[in-house]
Amino acid sequence: MQQFGINSMLKQGHKHFSGLDEAVMKNIDGCKQLSNITRTSLGPNGMNKMVIDHRDKLFVTNDAATILNELEVQHPAAKLLVLAAKAQQEEIGDGANLTISFAGELLQKAEELIRIGLHPSEIISGYMKGTNKTVEILESLQFDQENILCPLIADACIQVCPKNPTNFNVDNVRVAKLQGGGLRNSMVIRGMALKSDASGSIKKVEKAKIAVFVAGVDTSATETKGTVLIHSAEQLENYGNTEEAKIEELIKSVADSGAKVIVSGAAVGEMALHFCERYKLMVLKISSKFELRRFCPLSRPSEFQYAFLNLRQPSPDDLGHADSISVEEIGGARVTVVKNEEGGNSVATVVLRGSTDSILDDLERAVDDGVNTYKAMCRDSRIVPGAAATEIEFARQLNEFSFKEVGLDQYAINKFAESFEMVPWSLAENAGLNSMEIISSLYAEHVAGNPKVGIDLEEGVCKDISSLGIWDLHVTKFFALKYASEAVCTVLRVDQIIMAKQAGGPRRDHRPAGAGMDED
Repeated sequence: MQQFGINSMLKQGHKHFSGLDEAVMKNIDGCKQLSNITRTSLGPNGMNKMVIDHRDKLFVTNDAATILNELEVQHPAAKLLVLAAKAQQEEIGDGANLTISFAGELLQKAEELIRIGLHPSEIISGYMKGTNKTVEILESLQFDQENILCPLIADACIQVCPKNPTNFNVDNVRVAKLQGGGLRNSMVIRGMALKSDASGSIKKVEKAKIAVFVAGVDTSATETKGTVLIHSAEQLENYGNTEEAKIEELIKSVADSGAKVIVSGAAVGEMALHFCERYKLMVLKISSKFELRRFCPLSRPSEFQYAFLNLRQPSPDDLGHADSISVEEIGGARVTVVKNEEGGNSVATVVLRGSTDSILDDLERAVDDGVNTYKAMCRDSRIVPGAAATEIEFARQLNEFSFKEVGLDQYAINKFAESFEMVPWSLAENAGLNSMEIISSLYAEHVAGNPKVGIDLEEGVCKDISSLGIWDLHVTKFFALKYASEAVCTVLRVDQIIMAKQAGGPRRDHRPAGAGMDED
């Protein structure tokens, strides 16, 4: 049968959607569904999501970035919102939930405008004007200038902050998760904490010189296979003695260089460990190459620590230094603590305690957000009122701005202003408060000239949040607004969706039972 139109141009099996109902509304609906998932996790009272990925790994978290990473989003328009949230996470390290939720609210308001007859291009024009006006309001709200985790994160960041704060490196704040105890048992260690015990009997060394060997501390194997013919017991004894003497010679040369600690990146042989004990050398094993890479700058902050590939005699100039290396017991787990405070501490470790692995993972994500916030503050220290005070001020001033506009743009700007009510609405809903009363109270306070009034979720009332110490970063709001509005405008500009037929054979999840298994 002869085909006409776009069906005659594309390969059989394609999908094609066009027009407002098929393309635009379907895109808006897909983005709204994604936004509804993350919106209930907004704020300190946000609900957790239980996500099971394709490897059957369980995640219980309210962190939007983690939720989006583990959700395999297939809808093309919803993927644009995911990309916007990931860009926010990479740029600032926080605010992914605000980006997704605000974009979803903008699209919901755009759907209402489309249904009353506005064209998407008119909505986009109004949204762009609203974005520009919001940035102006944000600049006027800036200021210069719960909890147990905040002091820990601040302490760790201040310890490792360089003289030029813009060079702050988030990798210098490490996290060690130890199961058992509670959050109040968490602490900051001025140095690096390795979740392993020392290999020998020496557990503490002061003013330690350190030699790092990547390939392990043991006899080196030959590159090719060889055969040794032994004709007598005397030859067998001499062969063993030769190997023993060679290892002793190497260990003695390391001790003679002034080293007190040997760090191995691989296995430590029993014979080598015996001679390390004889020459009073402490032995640490760091199997992870990433941890070994972070250990080297700690032992030599001014320049990179030289790491040897094989066991050999190091020169004194190639040795690292640490003020102290000791094995300590924290909550029943033995942890090796490496401290180096001479000339500035380059690494700090936040030791987190919790009852389950999922709680520890969530705490680690909270620490990561806090460290990224500190880094963002090093770049731009401007702050704005938190607890929805900034969003209500945006909504109030944008609503006044919309009445000054002429043409159909004013309706889009008005809906753009209403979209900011999503933040106080979600915060109040997640805390079990009456959303309408809270928003009405906020508007009344802001109209009266109190732009710092936000929601006190503990008491369920509106208060001046400057007295509560609740602030948001100016740069977080700026980029969340930028990425959300750009993603929404991109979605609204789409009027056709053309999907080619998927390549390849049947998908893995549609295979018949037993397919791909060994026959025996």
